[in-house]
Amino acid sequence: MKSSSNAVLSASTVPFGGTADAALEAPPKADVAMGAALISARLDRLPATRTIWQLVMLLSLGLFFELYDLMFSGYIAPGLVRSGILTSTTHGLFGTSGVASFIAALFAGLFIGTAACGFLADKFGRRAIFTYSLLWYTAANIVMALQDTAFGLNLWRFIAGVGIGVEVVTIGTYISELVPKHIRGRASACSQAVGFCAVPAVAFLSYAMVPRTFFGLDGWRCVVLTGVVGALVVWWIRRRLPESPRWLAQKGRIEEANKVMSRIEARVQAEYGEALPAPALPEPVRSRTLFRDLLVAPYRKRVAMLIIFHVFQTMGYYGFANWIPTLLIKQGITVTTSLMYASIIALAAPLGPLLGMLIADKFERKTVIIAMAGMNVVCGLMFSQARETVLLISLGVCLVLAGNIISFSYHAYQAELFPTSIRARAVGFVYSWSRLSAMFSAFVIAWFLKDFGVNGVFVFISGAMLIVICAIGLLGPRTRDVALENISR
Repeated sequence: MKSSSNAVLSASTVPFGGTADAALEAPPKADVAMGAALISARLDRLPATRTIWQLVMLLSLGLFFELYDLMFSGYIAPGLVRSGILTSTTHGLFGTSGVASFIAALFAGLFIGTAACGFLADKFGRRAIFTYSLLWYTAANIVMALQDTAFGLNLWRFIAGVGIGVEVVTIGTYISELVPKHIRGRASACSQAVGFCAVPAVAFLSYAMVPRTFFGLDGWRCVVLTGVVGALVVWWIRRRLPESPRWLAQKGRIEEANKVMSRIEARVQAEYGEALPAPALPEPVRSRTLFRDLLVAPYRKRVAMLIIFHVFQTMGYYGFANWIPTLLIKQGITVTTSLMYASIIALAAPLGPLLGMLIADKFERKTVIIAMAGMNVVCGLMFSQARETVLLISLGVCLVLAGNIISFSYHAYQAELFPTSIRARAVGFVYSWSRLSAMFSAFVIAWFLKDFGVNGVFVFISGAMLIVICAIGLLGPRTRDVALENISR
């Protein structure tokens, strides 16, 4: 009789068609490390057929409403000021009645969701947490849309942020584990392209609704509630998503992982039209990794790099994205016109990841991040000096393109750098620093805007992006077309 390890390895020599052939099934007591390695090898050898891209698109639909919720802060801000709930500037550095407090409340919730709750997806599974976090922040937004005080608005924005934070961590982990290694970059870019379609959607809805009232409701409330309706539809659609077979295998649930893989393989082979390639001979992977392992090589260096990256990239990205209408108003443009300009600029949001799909798996993730951070510095400083309409919009588009290419690149990158058993928790930990940074940088940018104007804001943003370039350039490892388990070694 073969040992359990040999039994698992023998399955790797048989073509996988998704049938009930016993060769596909790992023995009930198969070694977890070898079982997890085989599941990974089976996934990584799959061709990128319609089934694989359908899984990516289902996840992307959820990301659309996640980003809709995340990005409407800046676009509804003029409406919150117009309604008298908030003020455009902050009285005192950490005042709670200004737009900065509303932005900070969201990022405070995101910090809790990513730092304290990232472990939930590692413990209970990607699919379950992916679904329930959506319901959490959807319910919180319904209550937030009914608030009439700064305190109530900020409280429910914070509660919604917790759910969004959990979702942000889970989706990057989920995608990286469901797709084969040769399309990880493109899958992340595709997901972000669909997700970032939410930016022009919320921008144009805000342009149409924020200055008006509908059925007695302020326009900004209608913008919030529109996202709620769509998110509930997506929740129903996403029930078709399978659990991550990599996560199941790491948990020792080899039989369940095999069943999920067999279903995926059956559909892929039917679309592929011929026998699937044999998986590479797998090497055992660690079935369990402790969170404290992040403090030893090679993870210690990666954690330090990502903490520095997230603290400063957030200042550059959200320093522009969340303040576009306000920055334009400070340039002497009216509220309505600023929302129109911001809507046009927002059209570029999904174009960044779409362009990224052409280069995502051709260039190293770190190289793309560095190049786009440099573009952010140049265009940001030029934007601060611009006054003419075409130039303002053109530079705004360039800033959005650069920021969103950075976004899809680092979401793929950070999920690649840690082992499956603690991937969601590790990503949540490093990502939480961006939420903490965004929370405080909202007040810092409000202060710069008040005392130094738009020029001061962009000098601050440029300095932050230069630090991003140094951190990624000096400390970031290469990951392109490398198996997740090999990156972890």
